Amino acid sequence: MDRDRVFSELNERQRESVQAVGGPVCILAGAGSGKTTTITRRIANQVLTNTFEPSAILAVTFTDKAAGEMRARLTALGVEGIRARTFHSAALGQLRYFSNDPPPQIMPSKVVALRQIANTLPKPYRFRPAADLATEVEWAKNRRVPPDLYLGSLDEHEPPIPADLMASVYKRYERGKSDRNLIDFEDLLERTIQMFDTDEAALEEFSARYMAFTVDEYQDVNLLQETLLRTWLGERDQLCVVGDDYQSIYGFTGATPSYLLGMPDRFVGTKIVRLEDNYRSTPQVLAMANRLVPRLGGAKKILRAVRGDGPECTLRSFSDPAAEMTSLIDQMKALHQQGGAYEEMAILYRLNFRSEDYEEALAAEGIPYQVRDGAFLNRQTARQMVASLRRKTSTSVAGEVGKLATRAGYLEDLPDGLGEQEITRQNDLGRFIRLSEEFDDGTRTCVDFVRDIEGRFGSEGGRGVNLLTYHRAKGLEFEAVFLPQVQDGELPFRRSKSEQAIAEERRLFYVGITRAKTALTITWVNDGRRKASAFVGELREAGARTTGKTIPPAPSETSPSPILGALKEWRRQRSKVDSVPAFIVFHDATLEEIAEQQPVCLEDLAAIPGIGPTKLERYGSEVLMVLHSHTEAAPKR
Repeated sequence: MDRDRVFSELNERQRESVQAVGGPVCILAGAGSGKTTTITRRIANQVLTNTFEPSAILAVTFTDKAAGEMRARLTALGVEGIRARTFHSAALGQLRYFSNDPPPQIMPSKVVALRQIANTLPKPYRFRPAADLATEVEWAKNRRVPPDLYLGSLDEHEPPIPADLMASVYKRYERGKSDRNLIDFEDLLERTIQMFDTDEAALEEFSARYMAFTVDEYQDVNLLQETLLRTWLGERDQLCVVGDDYQSIYGFTGATPSYLLGMPDRFVGTKIVRLEDNYRSTPQVLAMANRLVPRLGGAKKILRAVRGDGPECTLRSFSDPAAEMTSLIDQMKALHQQGGAYEEMAILYRLNFRSEDYEEALAAEGIPYQVRDGAFLNRQTARQMVASLRRKTSTSVAGEVGKLATRAGYLEDLPDGLGEQEITRQNDLGRFIRLSEEFDDGTRTCVDFVRDIEGRFGSEGGRGVNLLTYHRAKGLEFEAVFLPQVQDGELPFRRSKSEQAIAEERRLFYVGITRAKTALTITWVNDGRRKASAFVGELREAGARTTGKTIPPAPSETSPSPILGALKEWRRQRSKVDSVPAFIVFHDATLEEIAEQQPVCLEDLAAIPGIGPTKLERYGSEVLMVLHSHTEAAPKR
């Protein structure tokens, strides 16, 4: 191994970290600061200086991809024999090697078992995605909370279904798993902890073999993982951790940055190194990210750009979503015409269902795209709807879609407390309803409708503009990043009500900003019904303090439209007469557009999305009467 190679092109703080071959070491690595380079070089230097044999070092991270990257970099440096594993793969290897009994079969996923349990729940909750239930079970198990203590552990935490039902689901899941002699991935860690707690000989042999530990992404550790790590360490302090509490965004799994921030309190003499030189982004992007720092708390890190200047970041509001979307498309086209690759552009959003808006708009403009979290038509709800509609030749497209959505448990007004998977599912159902209303002309069939939506949403080709959630974007980078709909209820997400939850949403926003290498655009809609996120206000306030410029006041909110209220009351009465759910008459979005446009004749009404010939004939005259009776009370804007 070549020492010059180990230390080549390191900045002062990276070099300081690499030279600290003995623990305890805490590396606070800001976004884009070269943390993987730093920790792999440090491990290489531990071997180079004969501080530890390669076989005595265990490096752990959170994904197989990250572990593979670490091994590849070490091999490139001439270091062989380092164990770089995820927590779960390391635990599985230890169970197989040290335990007297081989571990039971591991469930590849909790979803199948939880789907079977969910099918027996009361009707309002029967359709909730098993993925939401799985996330909740993992939250409990990662905090080492057994089923009998689950209800008492909740505090401000909100389950995806009522707490007593969730407790029952959790108990039945654990019982069923035990009856079938299966374990899940959390059980792997728990069993490894219990093995070392009860088998002194196994722990002694393990401790004699592994003497130094490195943990990557330490801000994402949960109690279960931290307990296993402490079991591995025992009384020793040969530990190096690296992480960024500003990028701790997995609280819903039980992860917490407290272990990273509390490292100096647990280990006397901990060496703390801050990596703040950013190799990814321009000074303009980092200046925007640094505006959030005063409110992020934790270990203060001010990112400094190594790159040269780039364009100014964009902070802009729009009067309606259509204008925001048009601007986004125009900017992407302009960047592409200037030589920018679509693959180097990304649109980030808070929840999966938002991908549908951008899929449809990009497809309509002929712009290629790729959905990193699962495209609209690839999600389970859409697949089920399409499969059912392919078999129907009815020309009552909206009626058939409405029936299917109703049987699937569609809720027009979503209650608080729904999990993110369920919100996505409900919005996917709502999207099908709106699309069917726009398509239904009384002559075309459900089969025609399927062909139409496949043409509108089936343009994903594995290349092009990246569409992905903020969570999925962590660890990635793009030349141009667009953060649209940074609005109240979107970011922070409306379920995030506690101070702790809002703090995590702010960190999520920070992660989104720091994905940008050169161009960053942050936009929102301010139309009275929607308003800018509080995080936008924080950016603007911090910018005003830095530049001395006065912040222009935000547009004032308007009171709820009396016309919209009258339309909703008419719809409620009409749905009773027709014995159908209200959304079958008109969806909220359609009523809002009618109230906004205030058409004066059937021709004007027909131009509004969601009103096909059938609905126009059935309801058009009544809608115009409602509008006419409220014209003076609410003059057209």
